[in-house]
Amino acid sequence: MKLRVVGAKLLLLLVLGTVRALRCTHPPRCTDPPRRYTADWPSLDSRPLPAWFDEAKFGVFVHWGVFSVPAWGSEWFWWHWKGEKLPQYESFMKENYPPNFTYGDFGPRFTARFFHPDSWANLFEAAGAKYVVLTTKHHEGFTNWPSPVSWNWNSEDLGPHRDLVGELGTAIRNRNIRYGLYHSLLEWFHPLYLRDKKNGFKTQHFVHAKTMPELYDLVSRYKPDLIWSDGEWECPDTYWNSTNFLAWLYNDSPVKDVVVVNDRWGQNCSCRHGGYYNCQDKFKPETLPDHKWEMCTSIDKLSWGYRRNMAMADIASESQIISELIQTVSLGGNYLLNVGPTKDGLIVPIFQERLLAVGKWLSINGEAIYASKPWRVQLEKNTTSVWYTSKGSAVYAIFLHWPEDGILSLKSPITTSTTEVTMLGIEKYLKWSPNPGKGLLVYLPQLPPSALPTEFAWTVKLTGVE
Repeated sequence: MKLRVVGAKLLLLLVLGTVRALRCTHPPRCTDPPRRYTADWPSLDSRPLPAWFDEAKFGVFVHWGVFSVPAWGSEWFWWHWKGEKLPQYESFMKENYPPNFTYGDFGPRFTARFFHPDSWANLFEAAGAKYVVLTTKHHEGFTNWPSPVSWNWNSEDLGPHRDLVGELGTAIRNRNIRYGLYHSLLEWFHPLYLRDKKNGFKTQHFVHAKTMPELYDLVSRYKPDLIWSDGEWECPDTYWNSTNFLAWLYNDSPVKDVVVVNDRWGQNCSCRHGGYYNCQDKFKPETLPDHKWEMCTSIDKLSWGYRRNMAMADIASESQIISELIQTVSLGGNYLLNVGPTKDGLIVPIFQERLLAVGKWLSINGEAIYASKPWRVQLEKNTTSVWYTSKGSAVYAIFLHWPEDGILSLKSPITTSTTEVTMLGIEKYLKWSPNPGKGLLVYLPQLPPSALPTEFAWTVKLTGVE
């Protein structure tokens, strides 16, 4: 009887061991505790970037706040008016608002009356965005959520009387789009920040009372997939306590396994420390960087926030936007395209039109963009600019101008006996021949412009090339 029991126990142990081995591809590591990051840059910078961000490629940025009420000049309105005292801003206020009108008086006028989160989310989904980044607080300090440390200067106490961050987050996530939060570390005119500034940033009253409580609250409350930090430039990361926050974010926060951050965590961090690199607004490298990066840019070339004095000449064209997207992805980056809603919560038609144009293009060419990788050659200049991406064994050549003779010359791909060529949006194979120099000549379909899959920027897919 004892032998049977012992035998049964051995059999059970063998079965459990087999199941465990099947679950664990690296058995010695199965008992290892999760890696912990320490509050220093060498450790934090060693964290692998969650894969979703590189696969996403395209996101929408939203700059929205009290600056959307004057809606003139830019989202830096308050600083230009009261910080720099620029004459044109002082004249604007005298001509349009009563005497003694303060920036705080704009707050109740930020109504978000026509803000429908589902409408925004539908638009961003139709644009092909895989992530959306909303301004939770700009340098003016007004928070778009009920921040417990921003009394009477937040969207719950004043203006909309709504949790804008929470409402949009729900709508975005219902469409399986990643949700990111922009947050400014500094506030131009906060008394505690001004006191720290006067003390040469040797004190941290503002950081302890405002910045860090807000960041911890945003993460715990909304569980963002991305934190887009800004407003870091006046102080080192040691003033902001950035490494302590990031260590908590990566080790113990509710989003520790998925969250992505940028590189704006102190005046010494840009293009050096953090998660992916922004480097600077509208950053556009000439060659392939060796670190994951993102280009953030705005449909309105002169402002991130909505401007009533915006002119058509200030608006990036569809072809400009799509060309930038292609170039950015070819060089290994993500493209974050900004819109500024009105104080009422409307995204004006011209911004909608540009976003929908990107979505239409991606509906045909997205295979060459989403989850792609840079190829060994990124750019080839012949009669047309050709940008390359790759995915698995496929190589994608995206050309920006249709050759006059209908023949696309590609110098870089090396053909083999199995080479095949297609165009995204057209089912049949394209004819090709070896290029007398090197590479290949692709004979593009002879179709009227209206029958082509897109109006500009077409993608040739190559398989069986090296």
